[in-house]
Amino acid sequence: MADNARARKLADRIQVVVAETLDRRIKDPRLGFVTITDARVTGDLREATVFYTVYGDEEERAASAAALESAKGILRSEVGRQTGVRFTPSLTFVPDALPDNARTIEDLLDKARSRDAEVREVSTGKTYAGDADPYRKPESEDGEDGEGGGASA
Repeated sequence: MADNARARKLADRIQVVVAETLDRRIKDPRLGFVTITDARVTGDLREATVFYTVYGDEEERAASAAALESAKGILRSEVGRQTGVRFTPSLTFVPDALPDNARTIEDLLDKARSRDAEVREVSTGKTYAGDADPYRKPESEDGEDGEGGGASA
């Protein structure tokens, strides 16, 4: 069994090799503007999952996914050549969900900002229903707080 540090180093190297190979050697016209965001390798170093994003619409994403699948053999042989491991891991390409999650979070933050602005507009010029601090206790007349914890002789 390989340790996690070795698997992480191999994953980092696979990410770099796949990105450089896509940039330099793969000339598929279906391949759009692809960014390799992450790579993960199983503990036995047999399988690698490569995460990617594609700039463009759904049609370009599908075309880029097909291009990556067709270039999988070239990419795997290049990974094996440049990493020098005994068994070259099989590559699986997975679209990264990070941009979609970020877009969802941005939409939720925009909603929260607009609701805060609505509340701010409604509350402009309004006053509290009671005192500013309704839980303030009046001090006793002799200046003590009335708990009886004073020093005795």
